[in-house]
Amino acid sequence: MNIGVLLHSGAGGSGVVATELGIALARHGHQVHFVADRLPFRLVDTDCPGVYFHEVETLSYPLFSAPLTTLSEASKLVEVIEETGIDLVHAHYAVPHATAALLGRDMARHQPKPALVTTLHGTDVTLVGLQPAYLRTTQFSVEGSDVVTAVSSYLAGATREQLGIAREIRVIPNPVDTQRFRPREDPEMRRRYAADDEKLLMHVSNFRPVKRVQNVLRVFAQVAGRMPARLLMIGDGPDRPVALQLARDLSVADRVTFLGSFPRVEKLLALADLFLLPSSRESFGLAALEAMSSGVPVVGSASGGLPEVVEDGRSGCLRAEEDVAGMAECALRILADPVVHRSFREAARARAVDEFAEELIVPQYLAAYEQALAARRR
Repeated sequence: MNIGVLLHSGAGGSGVVATELGIALARHGHQVHFVADRLPFRLVDTDCPGVYFHEVETLSYPLFSAPLTTLSEASKLVEVIEETGIDLVHAHYAVPHATAALLGRDMARHQPKPALVTTLHGTDVTLVGLQPAYLRTTQFSVEGSDVVTAVSSYLAGATREQLGIAREIRVIPNPVDTQRFRPREDPEMRRRYAADDEKLLMHVSNFRPVKRVQNVLRVFAQVAGRMPARLLMIGDGPDRPVALQLARDLSVADRVTFLGSFPRVEKLLALADLFLLPSSRESFGLAALEAMSSGVPVVGSASGGLPEVVEDGRSGCLRAEEDVAGMAECALRILADPVVHRSFREAARARAVDEFAEELIVPQYLAAYEQALAARRR
């Protein structure tokens, strides 16, 4: 199959999922053409046959107050469709990618027209899509796709309710490469960030307000007040300066390391004893899944789609969004007893392997592709 993929190229979850899924599809023998404004964050160090990248050009012109990214993305997609004979376009995010895909498909002179699968990842419908400036465009893009998928049952329900959409939405959870993200021992590397008698907690995100990085630090401060511990903060974004200042205010700055963004985090994740994700609204929680696949239990918020990933009391611990004290108590309970900690680690790894491994999820996407192609033929 010849597949075009429209995606955000940054470090956010939707772009990471789109990239990892595309690489997995290429390993299955498909041709995958990524279309984005720059090289996707996770599309590095890959020599996988069948992977292509097409850069979307933008134009700055005094008449336009902002770049017309949807139009330029649609135009690039037309080029790719006509040059390579794309069978199917997979748009990750309703606006602007599904919108651009619909426009590009209609403009293309190639026959037959490619099918369109749109995957909803969260804020494209629960935040951006609800804004009056984008609501009708979001509804049009979702309803115009041949097949629509969502990364969690929570998100599928929120889409139907908040956008007033009655169409079928297939729930396909995010996959994880359980060979890349696996438990591994590296004492020398771990000592760069924590002493042998210290627990190492970790957080990975794009540091946007929804991730509640301030609560990551508040939970850690309570843990560090009860046991020797260090915190590794991986990522970058608008709330990083706020997090840096709060670490100083909580008097834990000397025990917190801010590393910035890295496309390959699997070796770092495997060093952690616990992963913190107290987000206000995770539509799925890909970072949590990658941590679990690495054998790291998760403490986070019991909202959105995260309860569909983390089993409370087994592979992690979930509490109300603002229950910092409750999350800290969970963390301390898991970390204080080696037997308890080991059971949580084993359950986290088993959950990732048994429910979210690539070999389980990729066939579900291929089935969605076949459904979309059949719909186009009809």
